[in-house]
Amino acid sequence: MTKFTPADGFTSQTADAVLGELSFNKDGLVPVIAQDVISGQVLMMAWMNADSVVETLKTGWVTYWSRSRQEAWRKGETSGHIQKLVEMRIDCDGDTILLSVDQTGPACHLGTRTCFTRRAVKDTLKDS
Repeated sequence: MTKFTPADGFTSQTADAVLGELSFNKDGLVPVIAQDVISGQVLMMAWMNADSVVETLKTGWVTYWSRSRQEAWRKGETSGHIQKLVEMRIDCDGDTILLSVDQTGPACHLGTRTCFTRRAVKDTLKDS
């Protein structure tokens, strides 16, 4: 697993190293899991393209790719519920990113701390 942090200082070499480790899907995207840096709670899953990976590393403000709108979006740009990058890790296959983030407010667009509030219990889904 390879890790990069904003404290490493952003350079074009950092971007090249990160992008060189990633395996994007046929749509040019890679799945991203955001995890709270303090609690370790998984907050959400989203997608990044190469530009949003670079923008996140460059600014420290997590930027995702919206598949529905076909545009980049900075987490919390309109809601104020921002994610600041603490650390970026790339899994052993290079096909998933794990972000440790400092989350302000809820991560989910439904207003909950995490998007993962439903759990499978026997033959039903229950909200946590």
